[in-house]
Amino acid sequence: MPQMIDINAGSILRSRLISLSIVVASSVALFLTFQVAQSRSRTGSNWKATSAIDTKRAMDYLQQICDLGPRPSGSVAMDRMRQIVTQHCQDLGASVTLQPFQARHPESGEPVSMVNLIVSWLPEKTDRVLLCAHYDTRPFPDQDRINPRGRFIGANDGGSGVALLMELCHALKKLPLNVGVDFVLFDGEEFLFDERRDANLYFLGSTYFAQQVALGAVPGKYRSGILVDMIADKRLDLFYEANSFRYNRELNEQIWEIAKKQQIREFKPRINHEIRDDHLPLNQIAKIPTIDLIDFDYPSPGSRVQFWHTQQDIPANCSGESIGKVASVLLEWLKSLK
Repeated sequence: MPQMIDINAGSILRSRLISLSIVVASSVALFLTFQVAQSRSRTGSNWKATSAIDTKRAMDYLQQICDLGPRPSGSVAMDRMRQIVTQHCQDLGASVTLQPFQARHPESGEPVSMVNLIVSWLPEKTDRVLLCAHYDTRPFPDQDRINPRGRFIGANDGGSGVALLMELCHALKKLPLNVGVDFVLFDGEEFLFDERRDANLYFLGSTYFAQQVALGAVPGKYRSGILVDMIADKRLDLFYEANSFRYNRELNEQIWEIAKKQQIREFKPRINHEIRDDHLPLNQIAKIPTIDLIDFDYPSPGSRVQFWHTQQDIPANCSGESIGKVASVLLEWLKSLK
C-alpha cells in the first residue's frame, strides 16, 4: 500500500528539533552556571595570593620533598630532607636548632635516632608563638586496600606542613615581627608498623618537645601554637577540630575570622572531627594552648575513595593553592600579634 506523506511533517520535525535544541542548550547553560558557582563556592575563587605567598613555589617544595621517596623516622631520606630544610631556613635568615632523641624500633627493638627541627625567628625574644607540623611519614600505607605494605610517599600527610613552613620562611624574612616565632618539625609522629601493637608510638617527637618545654629546656615562653597537618588536599575543607576548640576556642575563631576576611571559604566554622594529633602533648604536657588545622577528609567529606594512609597520597592529589591559602591565613595571624 502506498504511504501517505504529510507535506508539513518536515517543517514540524525541524521546529521540534529547534525547540528541543533551545531547551537542551538552556539546560546545559544553567548546569554550567551552577557548576561554576559551586566551583567558586568550593574553591573560594575570590581569594588571590599576595606577593608574600607563592603557591607554585609551595607546590615545588612539596614535590621536592616527595621526590626523596618515603621518609620514615631513621631513614636516609629523612636525614636528607632535614638537611634540605635546615639549609633552606638558614639561607632565609632563620636560626635552626636540632633536638635529637631516641626511640625503640617496635619490631627489632633497636634504638632509632630521631630529631625535631626547631626553626627560630627572633630567638632573643622570650614572648613566642609556635607553628608546627610533623615531617616523618608512616612506614607503610596501611589503609591501602590493594597494597597495605607498599610505598607510602605521604605528600599531604607528612609533606604538606613542611612545604607550607618552607614557603612561609620567605615571608618571615621580610616581616617585622612583634613576637618570637618558632617553626617546629616533629619527628616520629606515627612510627607504627602494627596499629594494635604500636598504638603508644604516636606523637614521639611532639611528646619529647613538650616534655622539654615543661622542664624549661626550651628558651622562651609560648603564648599559643598552631599545628598544620594534611593541608594540601586539592579539595580543601578545614573545620574546627573538637580538641582544638576545647583547648583554645579563641584562637580557632580568630583564625577562621581571618580566613573569612580573605574570602577563603575552605575554612568552615563548625566542628566536624575529634582528632588525636601532635597538638595533644603540646596542650597536655607543655601547656601551650594549641590548635590543629587539619583536613582529615582526604579527598573530601563522604567520598567513597580515600587517600589517607594509602599509596594515593601523592603530589598529584595535592594543591599549591591549598597550601598557599593556609599560609596566607597564618601569615596574617602572625602580623596581627602584638
